[in-house]
Amino acid sequence: MHSALQSVPFFETPEQICARVFRDVKPKTPVPGFRVEYCAFANANSFIRLGNGSVEVRITDLLRDAPAPVLESLACILLSKLYRKPVPPACTSHYRAYLNRKDVRTNLQKLRRERGRKLLRPPQGHVWNLVEVFDDLNLRFFGGLMARPDLGWSLRKSRTTLGHYDPCHHAIVLSSVMDRPEVPKVAVEYVMFHEMLHLRYPVEHRGARRCVHTPEFKAAERTFPQMEEARELLRRL
Repeated sequence: MHSALQSVPFFETPEQICARVFRDVKPKTPVPGFRVEYCAFANANSFIRLGNGSVEVRITDLLRDAPAPVLESLACILLSKLYRKPVPPACTSHYRAYLNRKDVRTNLQKLRRERGRKLLRPPQGHVWNLVEVFDDLNLRFFGGLMARPDLGWSLRKSRTTLGHYDPCHHAIVLSSVMDRPEVPKVAVEYVMFHEMLHLRYPVEHRGARRCVHTPEFKAAERTFPQMEEARELLRRL
């Protein structure tokens, strides 16, 4: 474990924590001045940059009341990345474990709902209507019992992220790259089915680990009769 994590002094300011961690990351370099600011971000991101001989750190206000060892782990991660040093696994694990706590995840989802806007196109696309696709799959695989979330096409035609379910905004978004006549319906159906399974089988949090596709999820996904055909079609997009 990162050495400083074992004995964190009480009542340190965030700036003092960053300075102490800096001595571990760059032991032969004079410690610069630190300016730490908590910001009302819509997620758990934090940022660091070096300028005019000082280091500016912008931390999500989700961590305003976090224990000092958590802030230390974050400082270790940010400073290691800033100076292109390997990030100690213990720091990453400790920080992720805190973010995966149920109360922290609940607060993060609340922040995302309140501060973040979900930008998407209407479900009626140029070719495919996502409401019709969802309702048909709902009847075929879920007995019509799954409540319909917000549905829409992405603003960008991404080929790397073909779909995602956003639990904060309770929305399924499919990449608009599939809203074309040459894309078979089965490909759109498979991506929608995959995202619907995320509603049925939510992400499991186990300490610092997130299990997105559980064994139950994968077993349910295999019930889609044309899964391999759809995957091959999607690989050619």
